[in-house]
Amino acid sequence: MSGPAPFSGKAVLGLLLFGALAFLAALYFMGAGATGDSGNDGGGHAAGDGLNGYTALAELLEKRGNEVSFLRNPGQLDPDALLVLTPPLHADAEEIDRIISDHRRTGPTLLILPKWQASPIPASLAVKAEEGWVFLFGADSPEWAAEIGRKGMLKASVSIRQSGTRIGWQGLGQRGILPDADAVQSMTSTEMVPLVGASDGRVLAGFWNDGGYYPDLSDWAGVEPRDDDKADEELWPVVIVAEPDLMNNYGLADRDRAMVALTIVSAALEDYDLPVAFDLTLNGLGLQPNLLTLAFTPPFLAATLCFIIAAIVVAWRAFRRFGPPLVAMPVFAFGKRQLATNGAALIQRSKRLYLLGAPYAAILRGRVAHALGIRPGGDAAHTESEIDRLLERRGIEPANFTTHAEALRAARTPHELLRHAHALKTIERKLAR
Repeated sequence: MSGPAPFSGKAVLGLLLFGALAFLAALYFMGAGATGDSGNDGGGHAAGDGLNGYTALAELLEKRGNEVSFLRNPGQLDPDALLVLTPPLHADAEEIDRIISDHRRTGPTLLILPKWQASPIPASLAVKAEEGWVFLFGADSPEWAAEIGRKGMLKASVSIRQSGTRIGWQGLGQRGILPDADAVQSMTSTEMVPLVGASDGRVLAGFWNDGGYYPDLSDWAGVEPRDDDKADEELWPVVIVAEPDLMNNYGLADRDRAMVALTIVSAALEDYDLPVAFDLTLNGLGLQPNLLTLAFTPPFLAATLCFIIAAIVVAWRAFRRFGPPLVAMPVFAFGKRQLATNGAALIQRSKRLYLLGAPYAAILRGRVAHALGIRPGGDAAHTESEIDRLLERRGIEPANFTTHAEALRAARTPHELLRHAHALKTIERKLAR
């Protein structure tokens, strides 16, 4: 038995297209790493909007025409780009040193040392703060700075004072004023060539003089580059900024500091047109490889291909059905016979079959009494004795209606019920002849 299709062809096609588009959108967002987490948690990184963050630098570089990206996958920290590292105060020195070492022959590295201790603005303060805003409550130098490169090569320190006087900076053909003179971080190293210094002579930014050939950086620093024959031309430079206020959101509120930040980036690129990649993994914002990448990587590629083939087969079967759809049969059949059958099955399943004996005996007593002309409504025992008397007078065997009726009322097993009910039914059938 068949009937019309529950859905039209257009409806099925629309559902398939909608599902396919939703699946493709899910694949895109997984591949792009768009998980809904912006990373604006008040940290000192390129996704932070606080004073200690670097979103202003990333936006400024993007508006200047640089290709800017943010790295969240630990397996992609060696791009063909300027790698900008902004580790926190308590980062892993070995991890930072490994990232820098792995990137030396791929692209330049810009390491900005942290300084500020920051905390999100509590809701209890009567301050209209946006997401990611922080207040600065102290400054400290990272202990891991001494572990970068050769151990003890670099030493960073913060001078904290409350003199109220301004501290200037100069370098890269520019000069200006630091935003906070009470906490200035500088560095000392015999292997660091200064690029930007404070007005009192401290080094605020420089590049690592490690045997590479860096003509642009050397020119900005006013020193002679290494001889081409002795220099390792495969090495890319490592630029270290000790004073983060030259490049963070706090510092870029001033035009002079914004210009020197752009100049530091340009000098680190060594006149190469490379993208700029900000690392977010050191700040705890890293992501594992997305599912889309894993799906097309062995050994998962085979399962992905099987899934695609199965989806194509399902779609083909949806439009190439073998005949019209079958109409579902009703759960319960109609009619008196089926109703009686269902009722009997219910009684049997509930194990209450013995309760039918007395009602059935009463029904047959009424029918036989009517057939013999006995007045209805009398006493049951008297009626049954009259039935026995009249049956015996007419010569109908068996004439023991009372015996079978009492046995039927007392029966408890299905066999006893059927035997005595059949005997009473036989008496009724003989009277009807």
